[in-house]
Amino acid sequence: MGTALIVEDSLTEREIISQCLQRAGLSVSIAVSGEEALEKLNISLPDVIVLDVVLPGLSGFEICRTLKAEDRTSNIPVIICSTKNTDMDKFWGKRQGADAYIPKPIDQETLVNTVKQLIKS
Repeated sequence: MGTALIVEDSLTEREIISQCLQRAGLSVSIAVSGEEALEKLNISLPDVIVLDVVLPGLSGFEICRTLKAEDRTSNIPVIICSTKNTDMDKFWGKRQGADAYIPKPIDQETLVNTVKQLIKS
């Protein structure tokens, strides 16, 4: 189906998201910080990025803004998955360029459907 980069510092959340997407047929790579994610993106570009907001170093919002501002990465769909779940958080995520915002704990069916929809478009 495609490739996904998961940027998540929580081992538990990383495992849940990773296994969910692998069961859906995606190849998954992992980054535990924004800086590691940017390094991995210099090597290869995924079909979708699943991004936490609260990360060591750069926040998910900062990473999203950076990705959407660069020609090389601007077309990669970004799904923010976060415990930050207020309307303002969702609004701010969209303002940074996120293509979708899914609150934690994630609904796995929603995540898979969102990924499939974004990879198709």
